[in-house]
Amino acid sequence: MAKVEMTIDSIRVSLLNYQRTVTLKEKGGERCLLMWIDAAQGDAIATGLQKAYSSQPLTHDFICSVISKLGAVLKYVVVHELVKETFNAKALLEREGKVIEIDCRPSDAFATAIRADAPIFVTEEILDISATHQDKTGAG
Repeated sequence: MAKVEMTIDSIRVSLLNYQRTVTLKEKGGERCLLMWIDAAQGDAIATGLQKAYSSQPLTHDFICSVISKLGAVLKYVVVHELVKETFNAKALLEREGKVIEIDCRPSDAFATAIRADAPIFVTEEILDISATHQDKTGAG
């Protein structure tokens, strides 16, 4: 399964219904992938991007602590599947030379990857189905 590294380009709020979207942009490319996320997940991703951590660990900080205390490392996350208009992701951990795959929501994968400084990937298949292209001016 070929995969493409992505970066989080933006988190936006619709003024019509206050729904949030996260936009991933292909590293070194023009393809973008937009996903609807809930408000709490949008906040978790934004907090991680801003490195604005609270005095007590939030859920994704806790997840990173658990991974670390178990002697594992988050190698990367990947959006690998689209089922009935819902994206699915996996987190790939490595522990003692073994790879452990964990199914998760893309938004949880992104919020955790940001905190663990792990790369975010999307499979070519998903990009072929769902990607948009950014024009040369940077407007979506």
